[in-house]
Amino acid sequence: MKATLTPTLTLSLAMWRGFLREKMAIFFVLLFPLMFLVLFGGIFSDQGQSKGTLIEVGEVPMLAELSKPARTALEDAYEIEHSGDLAAALDQVQAGDVDGAVEQHGDEVVVHFSEADQVAAATLRGTISALVQGANVASTGEPPRYSLVSQQVEDESLQTIQYVTPGLLGWAIAMSATFGAAMTLVEWRRNKLLRRLRLAPISTGSLVSARILVSVGTALLQLVVFVGLATAAFGLKLTGAWPMAVPLLICGTLSFMAIGLLAGAVSKTSEGASGLANLVILPMAFLSGSFIPLDASPQWLQTVSRVLPLRYLNEGMLDVMVRGQGAAAALLPMLVLLGFALVIGVVATRLFRWEAD
Repeated sequence: MKATLTPTLTLSLAMWRGFLREKMAIFFVLLFPLMFLVLFGGIFSDQGQSKGTLIEVGEVPMLAELSKPARTALEDAYEIEHSGDLAAALDQVQAGDVDGAVEQHGDEVVVHFSEADQVAAATLRGTISALVQGANVASTGEPPRYSLVSQQVEDESLQTIQYVTPGLLGWAIAMSATFGAAMTLVEWRRNKLLRRLRLAPISTGSLVSARILVSVGTALLQLVVFVGLATAAFGLKLTGAWPMAVPLLICGTLSFMAIGLLAGAVSKTSEGASGLANLVILPMAFLSGSFIPLDASPQWLQTVSRVLPLRYLNEGMLDVMVRGQGAAAALLPMLVLLGFALVIGVVATRLFRWEAD
């Protein structure tokens, strides 16, 4: 065990020193993603969706008594679902599956919303408020019949940064793991280092383990820096089983390392490896919700995103870091990421070359 561990640690240390000497690598792994965090943390505004979903919990007489034009306008804006379980409805609101839930107690109408999408929340509250005012006006000559109470399902102290940080962190992890593996493989093949390592008394397993250790260490550093900056500068508050972000990041790192190894295996130059990695990671970041919410995108686009590993990394971190869910919420994303790493890793192994053609 010790004989295997020593070459692995030695190679890891060499790779890490090489990484620290590359100023541009440090910039693109840490500073470049942090620029987006600062940008979105300061001026980010969510995008609403064209037609949302509203759950009507129990009997809501105010909605039942709407005039035909008002009811039509409401149904044009929202798909109306009915439920008798308030707790289940609130869970759907908090998970982001629906825009809100509305219930009524006597003459008090209560609308439950989530600040995960601020535009959607404001739109919902404005819509229900207008309907309440319209119902009050309809009661001509009488005091206002209905009152409106808006209740956010999360802690009201949550900021937009809560929802920005996991997506940008996922993109940063994907970028550093993919580019790190791809560029290392191509450069080492080009300068004959792979050939020398092959002839040296070092196993392939030690070489791969060293690359994994460096990539995972980089990912954990990114996690600390991202969460530290978001907490100190923008008021990020971690909720739920947030320590599960660590195994999620490890699984995500393995998944995107596999993509990097595949890009490095089929590329002959650093430029080719970089271009191929960019071709994969940049569109994936947009399609997986790292920069903008997926709610406003067409259904076919959301379906495509479900085959992308970055979506599962983003959603898993969002669940355990922001939405207050337990450790079980991270299990499915972790399994998907590991499965993706296995499949792509096998393909990369088949195409792997020790020396340039």
